[in-house]
Amino acid sequence: MTVTYSSKVANATFFGFHRLLLKWKGSIYKLLYREFIVFATLYTAISVLYRYILSNSHLRFFEKLSIYCDKYAEQIPVTFVLGFYVTLVVNRWWNQFVNLPWPDRLMLLISSCVQGRDEYGRLLRRTLMRYVNLTSLLIFRSVSTAVYKRFPTMDHVVG
Repeated sequence: MTVTYSSKVANATFFGFHRLLLKWKGSIYKLLYREFIVFATLYTAISVLYRYILSNSHLRFFEKLSIYCDKYAEQIPVTFVLGFYVTLVVNRWWNQFVNLPWPDRLMLLISSCVQGRDEYGRLLRRTLMRYVNLTSLLIFRSVSTAVYKRFPTMDHVVG
């Protein structure tokens, strides 16, 4: 679900940026802070172990182990994995975009199939398009918070 912060961003000051980050419900920081805390804790523990606890023979063994891991880490093509991930994300976004209901296509189909230049044909085409727009509005209302705020009740939809 999309979270909008337009009003808070418009009123944010230069030094109030950290407060804005803490307000974000859909923030990348709130998504990754647990992993960052685990990483920072493990890095600090390994650094303290390396600098203060290990003896000289253990230090040499640790350095050889890190060089060995670094040699085999180069065999994993990180750019390929990252490119695959980006392709996956973009394809998912594009599929969502393509599957949006566009009333223009249906309007062209209705105008070509519903014949008549008289008042009845015109009113029938207009009524069908109103039903299409109402259906789109009801679907978007259940998905988007911006549309729901614009049409919170059925009275707003009717109006």
